[in-house]
Amino acid sequence: MTSSVTTRPITGWSGDADYFTFREYQEFVPEAVLDVLEGRCAGVVFRGMVPLDVAANISRRFWDSPHRQVRGAEAPGYYIGAYTWNKPTAQYLDEAAAANPILRDLLDVPGDPMKQFYAGLGAVLAERGAVVRPAEHEGRIAAIALFRSWHGRGAFALEPHDDDSQCSDPQMADFERNGVFGNPIGALNICLENKGGGGRLVYWNVQPDLESKRSLGVEYTGSPYPAELLKDYESKWIDVNPGDVYVFNGAHVHAVEPNTTEKQTRTTLAAMMAFRDDRTVVTWS
Repeated sequence: MTSSVTTRPITGWSGDADYFTFREYQEFVPEAVLDVLEGRCAGVVFRGMVPLDVAANISRRFWDSPHRQVRGAEAPGYYIGAYTWNKPTAQYLDEAAAANPILRDLLDVPGDPMKQFYAGLGAVLAERGAVVRPAEHEGRIAAIALFRSWHGRGAFALEPHDDDSQCSDPQMADFERNGVFGNPIGALNICLENKGGGGRLVYWNVQPDLESKRSLGVEYTGSPYPAELLKDYESKWIDVNPGDVYVFNGAHVHAVEPNTTEKQTRTTLAAMMAFRDDRTVVTWS
């Protein structure tokens, strides 16, 4: 539950010009993901990493699936999987246990981009004696991914928010994700389709401080931030095309450009990740 909109400016940490950039690559460079996870840059984009026929195949499987669900007003759209936002550990892990077999089936295709991404990241981490794996609790694991298609028609398809605040949610204090709080949060997005254009990522150069979060009532949810309180911060608008894969520090406030017609469809395959310790990157959805 958020409080009434405050006129207090949002304050927090902002990066310099070397940090606040999205580095673009024309192929998958897994070492670059560590630049985000270790705080050296705001984001990276791997253009055309997923062949268009693979992206179209997975997208079609999403839309044809009887397991597709509708998400509510806080993030209007469709999804398959489980998300941690504003729920207790047991509920999330129950949903993850039900979703993972479905997700594995949907991604059981030649050229699975999730498998390719984690294989590359895992190889780079292995060179330093580290691993990447789903976050755990008492032998149960996080959902391996989240399919989603945003359909908000207001100022944004997905309102300005951060992905850091929820990592401190006391409802999930016993979940392994809690150990990543304060580290850069790598938000992984694999663009499967973007019919009709638009759907850009909007990204502000601010990681709100605790005082700002509390004043807005978003300390544990990270959502929503009134856009008018962000106008003094530099922002980037990132074009996203089918086949593009991008990873950015989700501790910054970010949003998704709205659809302008009913024919627009932006579908992504997503996950989040962060270092729990020097030898472990954990993932969740």
